Parts: sequence; structure tokens; C-alpha cells
Amino acid sequence: MAKHTLIALVENKPGVLNRVASLFRRRGFNIESIAVGHTEMPGLSRMTILVDGTAAAVEQVRKQLDKLIDVVKVTDITDESAVDRELALIKVRANPATRSEIIQIVDIFRASIVDVAADSLVVEVTGDEDKIDSLFHLLKGFGIKEIARTGRIAMTRGAAGPITVAEEKPQQKAARPKKTKGANEISNL
Repeated sequence: MAKHTLIALVENKPGVLNRVASLFRRRGFNIESIAVGHTEMPGLSRMTILVDGTAAAVEQVRKQLDKLIDVVKVTDITDESAVDRELALIKVRANPATRSEIIQIVDIFRASIVDVAADSLVVEVTGDEDKIDSLFHLLKGFGIKEIARTGRIAMTRGAAGPITVAEEKPQQKAARPKKTKGANEISNL
């Protein structure tokens, strides 16, 4: 099994995230990370989903995701040339004796210190998963008080990728017909 990165454009409506996560749950997949945010198009959000699975199983889930009403488009960009990043905030114990050493490590990783307290520093780091893991392991020796990670976000390289959308809002999928009771069913009530 390998990690796959799926990108989904979805309508920005209540319940969409729950329906997407439920589809993975029903199929027995563990979502490694999921990041959701607005896109350049009003009314659409972009989901980046990192999931473990075989290529065939992930492709089947991708096809099922594409059938959900609020999903506009789903693409597996695992084999595409892509840029991916993650953001982490790490609160590390710091005292006057260790503060300068922590600052040096943070500088080496091109991270930033975004908060300073008497007994801690909050470090912001952006990069791939390995970079964040490496910084985390170095700072662990000082004592980690708290960590928050966004999960992976990704975008294909180049002018036009598989998930770009037209200037106008994409055509919405036809709403599923509502079930109505036929004349025979009504007379039986």
C-alpha cells in the first residue's frame, strides 16, 4: 500500500466534509490527513486528502467520490508532478539557557518563531512532511508542549493541472430525482 493524494473540488455547503469522510470510512480507509479551504471560485472549496491504499482501491473510492452530488471533480495527483506542503505550529519548552540553541535550530530549518513566552516558544514551520518531522525530532529534546499540523495540501505544477476549473462556474451535477409516491402507492395508504 502507498500514500495517495486526492484533490477534490466540492461545493461549499454544510455536510460535504462529513459525506466525503463517511465514504472513506465505509470503505475501510484511514484518512492520513485532510485539508479543506476556499478556492479562487466563490462557492467551491478544495479538499486535499492523503490516504493509504492500493492504486485499484483508491481509484474505486475516487470514482465513488466523483458520484457524490456536492463533488464537482476529484483527481488522484499521486503520480503527477506536484508541489505539496504542510504547516505546523510547535510549542517547545524554552528557558534562558536553551532559547538561543532553539533559535539556531529554527533558523536552520527556515522556520519562524511566532510567539515567545517566559517558558516556551511557538515555532511555525512550512515544508514537506519529512522537514516537519525532522524539526519536531530535534525540538523534542527540549520538550514539546503542544503541536498542531495542517496536513498536506498539494497542487500540480505547470500552467494547467488536472484540477483547474474554467473561468465560469463549472456545470453543476444534476440533482438526484426526489422519490415520489406513485398513484398506486398513494391509494394503498
